Amino acid sequence: MIRRSLIFFLLALATSAYAADPYAVIIEHSVAVKMRDGVTLHADIYRPKADGQFFVLLQRTPYDKRGGTDFGMKAAARGYVAIIQDVRGRYSSEGEWYTFKNESNDGYDTVEWAAALPYSNGKVGMWGGSYVGATQMLAAIAHPPHLAGICPVVTASNYHANWTYQGGAFEQWFNESWTSGLAQDTLNRAVQSNTNAMRGISTLPLADYSLFNSQTLPVGLNSIASLAPYFADWLAHPSYDDYWKRLSIEDRYADITVPALHIAAWYDIFQGGTLRNYVGIKAHGGSEAARNGQHLLVTIGGHAGGGRKIGDVDFGPAAEQYDEGEITLRWYDYLFKGVQNEFANGKPVRIFVMGANQWRDEDDWPLARARETKYFLHSSGKANSLSGDGTLSNTTPRSEPSDRFSYDPGNAVPTVGGPLCCDGQHLEPGPRDQRSVEARNDVLVYSTPAFAQDTEITGPISAELYVKSSAVDTDFTAKLVDVGPDGFAQNLTEGILRARYRESQEKPTLMVPEQVYKLTIDLWATSNVFRQGHLLRLEISSSNFPRFDRNLNTGEPAAVGKKYVSATNAVYHDAEHPSVLMLPIIPAP
Repeated sequence: MIRRSLIFFLLALATSAYAADPYAVIIEHSVAVKMRDGVTLHADIYRPKADGQFFVLLQRTPYDKRGGTDFGMKAAARGYVAIIQDVRGRYSSEGEWYTFKNESNDGYDTVEWAAALPYSNGKVGMWGGSYVGATQMLAAIAHPPHLAGICPVVTASNYHANWTYQGGAFEQWFNESWTSGLAQDTLNRAVQSNTNAMRGISTLPLADYSLFNSQTLPVGLNSIASLAPYFADWLAHPSYDDYWKRLSIEDRYADITVPALHIAAWYDIFQGGTLRNYVGIKAHGGSEAARNGQHLLVTIGGHAGGGRKIGDVDFGPAAEQYDEGEITLRWYDYLFKGVQNEFANGKPVRIFVMGANQWRDEDDWPLARARETKYFLHSSGKANSLSGDGTLSNTTPRSEPSDRFSYDPGNAVPTVGGPLCCDGQHLEPGPRDQRSVEARNDVLVYSTPAFAQDTEITGPISAELYVKSSAVDTDFTAKLVDVGPDGFAQNLTEGILRARYRESQEKPTLMVPEQVYKLTIDLWATSNVFRQGHLLRLEISSSNFPRFDRNLNTGEPAAVGKKYVSATNAVYHDAEHPSVLMLPIIPAP
């Protein structure tokens, strides 16, 4: 079945060009589009040099519309009108740039403008990834009448919980590196740029993070508030309050009425949100076409990279077959033109299974045949580091001492690989060897015996931990690892929970020191075959820096906290407190 699906997929890509000659292409640059409030945005248009009306593919981007030339030319040659627009306040478009807040209205207005063009047949689809995926989702919840499909790639479902924060922790590396990159265009409108996400990464408080050396800036552009006011607002709203709720996608799935192809990636920073969008719209979409028209493709790297080799791992020749632009066009060939390609095969989900390194079609996500399996944490109280005695097994714990470690925010556990964006030069993303992390005494390490046969884990993963701390607030992190016979420890997926958000993302509650609490850490999801002779490992700690900001253990808001204290943290695993890793195991065929 796997091989047949892959052959069909490759043949579909190989036969994507039509027998007819491609269209010659007409390009129109910086076409003005006026929004409802009078602000003018600009778009480049690529269209077939031919009479008649065509389907429209629209992208709205903050990353410079000129970067979409290759896709625009390819789409127009295939008989589409491709329109790429700079969003408000970016590059050639007028207005003030502020993340998310204008994308619903501006997206609605642009879709309706595009549908009314003389060479448009009135049917508009959107495409693109990351923030460009957000421009699609935010337009879709406004349901413009002529929007007929979307193709959001590696994007979020909630701009609080799986964009700016995760488990209540600030996504520091992404937020600071992405904001620094965005601020380049803001600054270019005045003077020049100078971005390096690693500079200032240890600055406390977080609100003092300097995007640029203030000596290079003109008067009035020497702070986060002036260059990136949204960044200051993100820090000012650490909880899921009205600031975030008005932007939420997942709270408004019923407003989305169009089919969608969601493209996720296992090592992508927005993996969790993309999977939630597929599941959420399929269950709650505002039309039968939406509920029945959701498709999901999960590849490997996303923001962490593409191709066959990502990070330290070679995922084999099948990984090279992923071509996002071609897949996007084939999605619209199917959706708009009725072409019977791979999207018409009745299987709405295609995933890349790591370890096996193969593509596989599925009936849905999560997989119905997955068996939720409990792996309990065990030790004699000495699970610290790779040289400790922590184990994982299906046996329920009885009487065991807890594992303890000291978490010092001044010596945080370093980020090594994982779902990172957007400065790979200074912090490399993707699968990386975790042994340097596991050598630390402030990392608890729990491992299974080596598997006697290949074992597949595909689906959502969580860890339920019974914990205690000497502090009023601290973090707990969890990381799933595949360990080969040579010791190479490949990170698969990870999560974090800020303890004050253990009950609610809306109403934080500090801990009582030395009181035991049950925490559930969402590790998002993976699909991986643990080969015979490999073992499965769980790492537990209290920091993953600079991917996430350091919890200072004082209870102060992260935006203003300057001083920190060390915390003694404990993980319990006994009959009364059975800490457990929940895994979706796929039965062997």
